[in-house]
Amino acid sequence: MPENRLYHSELRTVADITGFHARRQPEVPAIICAGRQLDYAGLHRTSNRIGHALLAAGVTVGDRVAYLGQESVDYYATFFACAKIGAVLVPINFRLTGPEVEHIVRDSGSLLLIVDDDLRPALGEIAADTKSTSDFEDWTGWHADADHTVHIGPEDPVVQLYTSGTTGLPKGVVLPHRSLFAIRDALATAGLDWIDWRPGDRSLIGIPGFHVGGVWWATQGFSAGITTVAMPRFDPTGAVRLITDLGVTTACVVPSMLRLLLNEPGVDKASFASIRKIVYGGSPIVEALLRESLAIFDCDFAQIYGLTETGNTAVCLPPEAHVVGSPRLRAAGRPYPGVEAKVIDKAGVPLPAGEVGEVCLRTPARMLEYWGLPEATAATLVDGWVHTGDAGHLDEDGYVFISDRLKDMIIVGGENIYPAEIENVLGKHPAVGDVAVIGVPDDRFGEAVHAFVTVRPGEQLRPRDLLLFARDQLASFKIPSKFEFVDAVPRNPSGKILRRELRDRFWADRDRNVN
Repeated sequence: MPENRLYHSELRTVADITGFHARRQPEVPAIICAGRQLDYAGLHRTSNRIGHALLAAGVTVGDRVAYLGQESVDYYATFFACAKIGAVLVPINFRLTGPEVEHIVRDSGSLLLIVDDDLRPALGEIAADTKSTSDFEDWTGWHADADHTVHIGPEDPVVQLYTSGTTGLPKGVVLPHRSLFAIRDALATAGLDWIDWRPGDRSLIGIPGFHVGGVWWATQGFSAGITTVAMPRFDPTGAVRLITDLGVTTACVVPSMLRLLLNEPGVDKASFASIRKIVYGGSPIVEALLRESLAIFDCDFAQIYGLTETGNTAVCLPPEAHVVGSPRLRAAGRPYPGVEAKVIDKAGVPLPAGEVGEVCLRTPARMLEYWGLPEATAATLVDGWVHTGDAGHLDEDGYVFISDRLKDMIIVGGENIYPAEIENVLGKHPAVGDVAVIGVPDDRFGEAVHAFVTVRPGEQLRPRDLLLFARDQLASFKIPSKFEFVDAVPRNPSGKILRRELRDRFWADRDRNVN
């Protein structure tokens, strides 16, 4: 392991973390959020009390506890509390509607729902008992802060995360404790510092904790014993202020957040001088944005790729591969030590380097199951391989290149087109702020390429400008037949484009979403 790196191999489960650091460094700040701060001793005591409150409410080993709220100290304390008593936390996206929340609570069988007061009015008939975060201290504060004695192992479930549900109802992905530690261990064993922690680090979580990237990143920081900085919800103005005021050294974000930070008035290299490394992922990044980020943030970058089903990251483009002009900047990265990648055709046969098919990953961090869905689990998890549903290819050195989601592929006159390729080209135009591409019905060619574009503040842009810009970089059949200017491209909290929202009006009168 490189010198000056924080790695505690004795920590094997989330339940181990707070007590370990409370004994070693009780006064080191563990988490800062919305003006509230807990050191490791305080986080340990608080999570112990919440654990005893959960036990008093009838929660036992294996039971689900749902949490609907913004990022907060209480959220992460509840995460540790559930882990300590063997319960499974079910974090819920606070942007969901009442019926969507109700589906997750009912599907998970959660006995208890902890909810922010301002979100309660949107709830329907929830099956679980509910506790309000405004009453959190009254509910938990009088319980003992004694340690818990439940034995927790790496294979025990710790969190159940619901997929975004871009098609059909969201599925509950059950992750064991090992999912949050396996990649940490692999990097340490191999002596790699692609994602590393150092004494004095302060880590900003840009990704919410109901997303696998958020809970995974937070666990890495807590395990290392550094200070985690969270925001109730990401906003670029507040993020720049936290980076500057608190001396944030590392951050985990999605690409759209990088764009928002760079668009903040008055930011320059000095604004981000404390940052030594940015880890990004969750959605493809446009090359132009990556180049600008490398120049302005002037720090190490690491790209991560994976799914909720793979326990978050399975592939990494390490800092040394972030070389301007290198074709590897287009890669998702290469598998971590102990992780394997392959690309298969529709028959499941592995494809040679350079050929596009479905990317499959075998990782020690993979999920246990989709909750209550054995057939869906068997379809995704085959002989230890996670079938990602992503289209991509490997190069000769094993680097993984992602083309797009297989289901997002556009077929124009028999030609397969991946939206991400077009988005990457259009995103290089200096006046383009964001871009999304979908396929729309076309009576002649089956589908046509349709681009949604936002314009950077102060810039002007016409469809003809984009047409001419793309003509030299894309085959003619890939060039959008229409450019539609919009105020914003809809994305979910992990930064993924919500293509279904964009498609709906075009496909509403069709029997299926292909033509």
